[in-house]
This record gives sequence, C-alpha cells and structure tokens, in this order.
Amino acid sequence: MPRTAAPLLPSPISRVADSDRRRTSASVVLRSVLEHGPVARSTIARLTGLSPASVTDYCSRFAELGLIRESAVLRRSRGVGRPHLPVDLDDSRFVVGGVHVAVPYTTVALLDLRGRVVALREVKHSGTEPGRVLGRAADALAALLAGLPGGTALGVGFAAGGWVDRDSGTVVEHPLLGWREVPVREVLGARTGLPVHVDGHARALVNAERLFGQARGSRSVLHLFAGNVVDAAFATHDEVHHGPRSQAGSIAHLPVPGGTEPCGCGRTGCLQAELSERTLCVRAREAGVCDAANPMHVVAAAAAGDPVAAELLRERSRRTGRAVGLLLDVLNPEQVVVTEIGAMHREDCLAALREEVGAERAATVSPIAFPDSVLAVAGGAVALDVLYRDPLAASPEAI
Repeated sequence: MPRTAAPLLPSPISRVADSDRRRTSASVVLRSVLEHGPVARSTIARLTGLSPASVTDYCSRFAELGLIRESAVLRRSRGVGRPHLPVDLDDSRFVVGGVHVAVPYTTVALLDLRGRVVALREVKHSGTEPGRVLGRAADALAALLAGLPGGTALGVGFAAGGWVDRDSGTVVEHPLLGWREVPVREVLGARTGLPVHVDGHARALVNAERLFGQARGSRSVLHLFAGNVVDAAFATHDEVHHGPRSQAGSIAHLPVPGGTEPCGCGRTGCLQAELSERTLCVRAREAGVCDAANPMHVVAAAAAGDPVAAELLRERSRRTGRAVGLLLDVLNPEQVVVTEIGAMHREDCLAALREEVGAERAATVSPIAFPDSVLAVAGGAVALDVLYRDPLAASPEAI
C-alpha cells in the first residue's frame, strides 16, 4: 500500500506570525470601538479591512470578557434592511490603577477604559526611600479600590521621569529622587496582587494622546515633558521608540545657549536645570511674586494679575519652545505635544512657545490634552496601552 504522507504541522515561526496577526487584529477592533463607538460591526470591518466574520468573532469575545457591550440604540443602514445593533466600550465594569512618582509627591488614581480619571489621591513624600514611597502608593491604591464597589482592576500602570526600563519594570536611575535600580514591577506587584506595567512618563503620555487625545491617527508624534524632570518621547506608526534598555528620550543635559542655572552634573545651562519647575519657583520667590513651593502658585499669581508672574511663565514657555524647535529640526514629526505648565493653562504662554518654534511649524504644536490630570493619566496610560495593544491577553481572564 502507498504510504500516506504525515500531515504538515505549523512551524514555530508560522505560529508566532499567526499569534501576532491575532493580537494586531484584536487591537484594531477594540481601538475602533474606542474611537467610533457606538459603532456597527459592519463599520468596524470597513474601517479596519478585516472580514465581517472576524470582527463579529472578536466583538463576541470582547463582550464575553466585559470589555464591550451592545448599545441600546438601533441604527439603520440608509434607512433600509435590518437595523444594526452597534457596540460600545463597557466602561462601567473595569478600571486600571495609575501610579506616578514625581519629586514632591506620588499621584495615585483609577482610570476607566476611556482614560478618564474616576478617583485620585496625592500622597506627599515623607522621604523618598523607594520601598516606603511604593508601599504608600500601594496602600493609597487599595483605599481607592475599596471606595469603588463593584469595580475590578485589570492592572496597574506606573510612570516616572528619569531612566525607566519598561521591559524589566525597573527605575534604573532617577537622580532627583535618588533612586537606582528600583524593581518597581516586583515591589508593586507583590503589594497589590495585580499585573504591574512600568514606563517613563513622557512615553506614557504619548500613548495616552494616541489613544484618548489629539494624536489619534498621527503618523509621528514628539512629546516634550517639562516638569521637575525634563524628557521627551518620539512615536512613529503607533510605536514609541524606547531604545536599548528604554533609555531613549533622555534630554535633561542638552545645553541651552545662554543658560545660567547650575546643574547637578557640574555644568551650567542644561535643559532640565533651566526648565525645571523648581527653577521656576526659585525665580518666582526671588522676584517677590509669592512664596512659591508649587508652580501652580505662580500660575495662580499670574491669573490674579501679577505681571511678573505672567512674564516668568511666558519666558519659561519661550525656552520650552526653543527646545521643541531643536527637536523638530532633528526628528521632523507630524505633531508635537507639550506638557508644560504655562502652555497648558495660559494662551499667552502657548503663543510664546509657538512663536519660538516658528510660524511655519507652530500649528503642529499643541498642549497635552489632559491639563488637569496629566500625572494621573500618565500612570494609568501605561496599563491602558497594554490593554489596547493586546486586549485578549490583558483581559480579566489573564489576571
């Protein structure tokens, strides 16, 4: 008898390719629901290029997991045929935790699946020893969850400035906090019992803008974060550049022409030293504006009519604009997002920043879309980015 050939089994490479395709397809379907919901499945198929059968399968799976639900509003297609029952995000069942560690305090928050802050607490530092800071953040997160009956946390996102390695879940170095090689994922995971995802805050906010802000659909985005820490992030085609061990975006020590502020590195006029919110507060105190310990005190003084406070803010925005201009020359992104306190809260500061960038490129620059919750969103966006990139793996079943 002729021998029957053994059936060919999928190779490991093909299995990986199939897994990547499923992950990508699941991501584009859930993001289509986020961006366009309530939306008919047929519309999702048209928007994504997937087959109607595939879209229906993914939507059924997401509905089983509680990530989407059918809308109560029926829609007809051009007034004929059977009405469509559109689907929308179910933002009532799940939240993610967000933890952002800044120099003076930690922001702890809960965000829904649309990136909206539903609960928030600021925990002032009484020392910056990593175990204590992270332990207090975990306690605050537990208290917020306890005050949200019926809400289930899918995971925790952690963000901070400095050098943060996403893959190892480690803060490699944060000079202003005195942190080195802090295993954040391990510590917070042990304290919360939840999946913990870690990234730098500039990159986290690019992902927040990509999902929930003004950068949807942009092919390339530059983000400059100017707080006490000054750093940047760059994304092309929906991927944020991390570099080896996530060290991309470190611009703290770029020289600023004419800068006078001493930097901890021993030089004078480094970008972070010049733009730091600490520097703004020092200059406000020296100018007699107010006993500023918080940059929002300077914003409040300017809003109350203090011309010196207003000029301090405008000058900081101008310096930020010069930094943006330098980065634009190198990277030439389609869109620029700036997290800078003046540009976020005052039109004159945004105008001053854009003027430094130049008239031909000013329209590409916009302030962050979350001015009143930027640090909370930064933390939560780390976890939400994981959810929307791989929704089946980041689902409640995976916890």
